[in-house]
Amino acid sequence: MKFGDLYALMEERAPKELSDKLREKDGLYDNSGIIAPTDADIKKVLFCLDLTVKSARFAAENGCGAIITHHPAIYKPIKNLKSEDPLFFCVKNGIGVISAHLNLDCAERGTDYYLAAGLGGEIADIYENFGDGTGYGRLVLTGGKTAREISENYKKVFGTDKAYLYGDPERKINSLVSLCGAGADDGAIEYALGKRADMIVSADISHHVLLPALESGLCVLSCTHYGTENYGMKKFAEDFARDYETYIKTIYFDDERFA
Repeated sequence: MKFGDLYALMEERAPKELSDKLREKDGLYDNSGIIAPTDADIKKVLFCLDLTVKSARFAAENGCGAIITHHPAIYKPIKNLKSEDPLFFCVKNGIGVISAHLNLDCAERGTDYYLAAGLGGEIADIYENFGDGTGYGRLVLTGGKTAREISENYKKVFGTDKAYLYGDPERKINSLVSLCGAGADDGAIEYALGKRADMIVSADISHHVLLPALESGLCVLSCTHYGTENYGMKKFAEDFARDYETYIKTIYFDDERFA
């Protein structure tokens, strides 16, 4: 498979247009898309959350001609590349790099969707809705599970013990708002309260967001950034592998340092 054909398949599932919509709506910055092209014929592609020295070398060791990351391999402008940089390694070894960040968050079956689905329950609404099942932030009907049960289920399904529950652990949660990555802000709190949700689940929650959430009566499950997104990235890779297995082989890299 040619690199351009691989990127076209990604565009089908997580079009860059979704990143552009979220950026324009919320004044965000992103750098999704082709980071480093390659002329190599690609037989294997590696999916991972981040481009690191470990993931780049893992790709080379396993014969991957391309890497697809969630977090942008180049996020802010850089002035130079060092020989130890993973992107330099990829270019030197002919490995193409694609990053799908906000567009994968907003995809119909992307990282944000799979955070909500993994928490259990029925997805009833999308906070920042772009239509056709795409957008960011999900309202999940949980059927009255306790906050403790939701927290324990998260740890089990997402394979981590790194999560902190704020609020009454025995409170019945009829619905929650989930936001993968660092998505909890004042607007998300207002949305949760407007939907009569009982809990917010997100990552990297600052004290200045946590305080008004608790003061408003919400329970909060504060997770790691890696925890809320690696599960969904892996599920996305599994979907990709299932649908395109006749064209290309897909493998996944888990960074155990953050699990």
